[in-house]
Amino acid sequence: MNNLKTGIAVIGCGSAVPQNQLTNEHLSQIVETSDDWISSRTGMKNRCISSETESLSQLSAVAAKNALDMAGIAASDVDLIILATSTSDDLFGSASKVQHLLGATKAAAFDLTAACSGFVFALITAAQYIRTGMYYNVVVIGADVLSRWVDWSDRSTCVLFGDGAGAVVCQGTTDRDRLIAGAMYSDGSQNNCLNLLYESQSQSLVEDITVQSGTYQPITMNGKEVYRFAVAKVPESLEKAMFQAGITSEDIDWLLLHQANQRIMDAVAKRLKLPAEKVLSKIADYGNTSAASIPLTLDAAVREGKVKPGDTIAASGFGAGLTWSSAIFKWGQF
Repeated sequence: MNNLKTGIAVIGCGSAVPQNQLTNEHLSQIVETSDDWISSRTGMKNRCISSETESLSQLSAVAAKNALDMAGIAASDVDLIILATSTSDDLFGSASKVQHLLGATKAAAFDLTAACSGFVFALITAAQYIRTGMYYNVVVIGADVLSRWVDWSDRSTCVLFGDGAGAVVCQGTTDRDRLIAGAMYSDGSQNNCLNLLYESQSQSLVEDITVQSGTYQPITMNGKEVYRFAVAKVPESLEKAMFQAGITSEDIDWLLLHQANQRIMDAVAKRLKLPAEKVLSKIADYGNTSAASIPLTLDAAVREGKVKPGDTIAASGFGAGLTWSSAIFKWGQF
């Protein structure tokens, strides 16, 4: 434990996606839909889909390695790995497998599940470990392989989801804290709006004793309710975060939202009076990658030269639970 570390800096990012590309044209061969129908309603044109040989752990490890390389930090110097995912390779968790694949031999590792809000939840959680001085170098990963749990006959959901992983490296700093605001929220009363439910079947063991035996069912979603929830709660949480940080929308360089639907992102930007050119979007390329969508989009923007050190980023995740979270941070080493 190092009690000298008082702040957090986000100093590296990385991403990884499967090789298989599933376009809107491909989907029109599976269900009754078209490129125009999908893109006009969601902004999506393509998504990456894992093959039978690609695992969530592998994607996560590649994304984390890329982030560490950018940050100039060796895997052996990582203290903690937080893997935000709802689709681990193992129900007991995949973070430890990622730790092994990375060679981060001294790092503790655990999974965090908050669906599409997971990455921001994990980023805020990482900050607490760093600010207390418990850990110095923390890798935060958002990754999901939702193609495993999609009903490919359901047009309302199968066009939305893709697979991928994104990661950032967070490091303790003795000067100003670069994560300047953050909060997490939940509303279980709306839990039935977006689900990946376990369905059990009774299995008799001995007389008068039965157990549950079953599996998880494909994703179900009430799209209209999720849309209403997102356009109401996300701007509200970002406004609270800006108030906490003592800034206004004019001080924000980039709006980085969970990539669920381009219409949602546009509505949030309009509410915050942010121009479209400040909204980071890769939804056309990747679709909705759940916990991966924010770090995937960030990594692309950094490597394209859009996001520069010192830029102020307002990020917000939202999704199943229902959960939502917002964070405002300064990017990079400066």
